[in-house]
Amino acid sequence: MPIHSICVFCGARPGRNPAHAEAARDTGHMLARNDWRLVYGAGDVGLMGEVARSAQTAGAATFGVIPTHLIRAEVGKRDLTRFVVTEDMHERKKVMFMNSDAVVVLPGGAGSLDEFFEVLTWAQIGLHRKPIFLLDQDGYWKPLNALISHIVAEGFADPSVTALYTTVPDVPALESALKAAFA
Repeated sequence: MPIHSICVFCGARPGRNPAHAEAARDTGHMLARNDWRLVYGAGDVGLMGEVARSAQTAGAATFGVIPTHLIRAEVGKRDLTRFVVTEDMHERKKVMFMNSDAVVVLPGGAGSLDEFFEVLTWAQIGLHRKPIFLLDQDGYWKPLNALISHIVAEGFADPSVTALYTTVPDVPALESALKAAFA
């Protein structure tokens, strides 16, 4: 079975709901359990740090990518299997995406939304066919899904855009969806 790399986009903050940090830790453990490599933003703060530390503790390979200007703010985690420093955010996203087989978006803020919409747009215009998953822990992404439905209803996107990503309610559902995507 080939080793798969999972790009995880998520918050550099922990958020207010402790369930999000728990889901991040569970995601890291799930990646390790399946012998999948974590590809992420190389930070050691917020949900990023939770995913990385749990993946490392459980034995997963880790590939972190961080732009120079965020090394201090996101506490660049240099003890990863691979640590890459980029010049800017665009290069960071590109390196993360190019080194992954699937994309998972955990709760996060503007940066996570930017990352999600960029890979969604790339899929929409036919640049890739990698699976994209939203981990909707405690309904976090429900407003985003409603916004996308609104965009479709208003005629600014084809209804097929909603088939380019899958929303899953929890880490066990994410694990099942990833396994199905790689089958």
